[in-house]
Amino acid sequence: MKTHFSLSDFDFTLPDELIAQHPAAQRSASRLLDGRNTLAVDRRFTDLPALLMPGDLLVFNDTKVVKARLFGQKSSGAKLELLIERVLSPHTDAGHEVAAHMKVSKKPLPGAVLQMDGGFTATLLSRWPNEDGPLYRFALSSDPYALMAQHGHVPLPPYITHSDSADDERRYQTVFAKNPGAVAAPTAALHFDEAMLAQLEARGIARQRDPACGGGHVPARQNRNHRRPHHAFRTI
Repeated sequence: MKTHFSLSDFDFTLPDELIAQHPAAQRSASRLLDGRNTLAVDRRFTDLPALLMPGDLLVFNDTKVVKARLFGQKSSGAKLELLIERVLSPHTDAGHEVAAHMKVSKKPLPGAVLQMDGGFTATLLSRWPNEDGPLYRFALSSDPYALMAQHGHVPLPPYITHSDSADDERRYQTVFAKNPGAVAAPTAALHFDEAMLAQLEARGIARQRDPACGGGHVPARQNRNHRRPHHAFRTI
């Protein structure tokens, strides 16, 4: 069995016209590929309750996606984008620190104060979680969750080409999302609606919550996949 992979092992052709830019009008109307047998079968997501047995367990990530994309500029006027990966100081009086990805033509030095759209600032402190870490640690000028709610944008996946809208804010969220903190929706869970959850409960399918967060859409940049520093997910 192959244990080491290169990025080229995952290359395949996916035409742009086959990438849905908007979800189906009804969440559970999506398609479902049944791969339990040698020959895969195309089904509808509404078939799922009948494919499960009473006593089966479904584990749901109930973390709520936050509007983690923030735009701003350096003192030079160069535009930049931050994607808040994690709020490091969740309490309003604890420094407002966050860990974020930074997209900018030339990275600023620690101590730089970035002017963010909406009138707040983000001061670059260091890399995170260590001096060679892939993320950056910032101190925001106010409560991170409040700033994201007011000035942030929905962190749509990179293959979605349109700007975020109010409908994206509603649909890029599971119906059971509860605790803010995710920067990527658990994609398969987006297809569950209240009617589906009721059917699963009636059939005796158990549910367990397992909150997690992390950058599910962060691209792999190293050719040898086993050397890639993968995200750690917090669970209970």
